[in-house]
Amino acid sequence: MAKTDDPRMKKALEMLHAIEDKDAADEVVSVLNELAPDYARATVAYAFGDTYARTKQLALRDREITTIATLAALGTAQPQLKVHIRSGLKVGLTQQEIVEIIGHVGVYAGFPAAANAYFAMKEALTESAAARKAAADKSGAAKFAGGKAKAAKAKAAKPKATKKG
Repeated sequence: MAKTDDPRMKKALEMLHAIEDKDAADEVVSVLNELAPDYARATVAYAFGDTYARTKQLALRDREITTIATLAALGTAQPQLKVHIRSGLKVGLTQQEIVEIIGHVGVYAGFPAAANAYFAMKEALTESAAARKAAADKSGAAKFAGGKAKAAKAKAAKPKATKKG
């Protein structure tokens, strides 16, 4: 987690980690902090530390439904939409529910906005699948390497048989 003494930013980072992959969330905050620290504090602390954190009023799942619908309707926030589609899945939405949310947006915000949102959804799902595969491959490689190391260690520890003449 990015280090901060600001309680609002601490809460914001907790909420971001609850809805998004920790590394991806930290990367966004890091880039914003590097380029525009005042903007980062203002937007991240408000959006996630103040608003998203009010889970007694509206659950994270419901907040993601609202956020996906809003970003889809805007039609100009594909990177953020992809993040929130993945976040929606993380907090319990199904792919079919997200398809329905986007379809419903199309009725009110227009078919092009919905079509763009479906394309963003496809990209988000593809990126998520690739990330899961990479993590599994990395984990499998580590297990394989660990297994080879264990086998080599066991072989080295085994006493050699000697021939008696």
